[in-house]
Amino acid sequence: MSRARDYLLLRLEAPLMAFGGPKVDAIGPTRDFPGQSQLAGLLGSALGYDHAEAEALEVLQSRLRLASLLARSGEQLRDYQTVDLGLPHLSGTGWTTRGRLEARAGASSEGTHIRQRWYLADALVLVALTLDPPEPEPSLQPLAEALDHPARPLFIGRKPCLPAAPIRLGAILSADTPEDALREGLCRLSIEIAGKTAEIDARLLPDHPDSLEAERLVDRRDWRNQMHTGSRLVHRLSLHAAAGGAP
Repeated sequence: MSRARDYLLLRLEAPLMAFGGPKVDAIGPTRDFPGQSQLAGLLGSALGYDHAEAEALEVLQSRLRLASLLARSGEQLRDYQTVDLGLPHLSGTGWTTRGRLEARAGASSEGTHIRQRWYLADALVLVALTLDPPEPEPSLQPLAEALDHPARPLFIGRKPCLPAAPIRLGAILSADTPEDALREGLCRLSIEIAGKTAEIDARLLPDHPDSLEAERLVDRRDWRNQMHTGSRLVHRLSLHAAAGGAP
């Protein structure tokens, strides 16, 4: 039996966005939907967390429950990059959100590097986000306020991916199901509901049949060691209008 939850709606829209998938050598793909660690990092930046605050980031990540929907598919774009980061004019020129120059070190600091980075171009992704458990801070309301007034500039996946619109989409809402929360988000965006593909954390769909398409994603980050190690199960389904609702 479903029970009502509070959801915070996010509008992820930019000329270019990147939702990282598993990398193969120097090829960085993008998925259609953001991962749990990516949204934990986005929210952590809005709150002013530092990467060194591993415990706070891991607790926030562990509480996130996501339902995402591709409201506008856009298209995939490949960026072919070749650079020698050791050249004098590239030394000490990188920017950060903390007002300090970014220095390169290790293997990436010398020699010519060739890599490919994939982006979603002109896409719009709707996210209905809830917390489990809901009570500890930060709760949904401080997260919503942090998105309105972030401690640092926010980007969607990579530093060039600046949001084209405010990320927070309206007030926090209560919904019986994640599908209902996504429907409300589409209504707020004035986008037709029928036929949109959603990816929903399986923990939000305890009563759904086993026939739903499922995938196990490795998108939970070990923030202490800066690597992805944890996984979660998601279901994919086509969203339709609720009975008696909008078409």
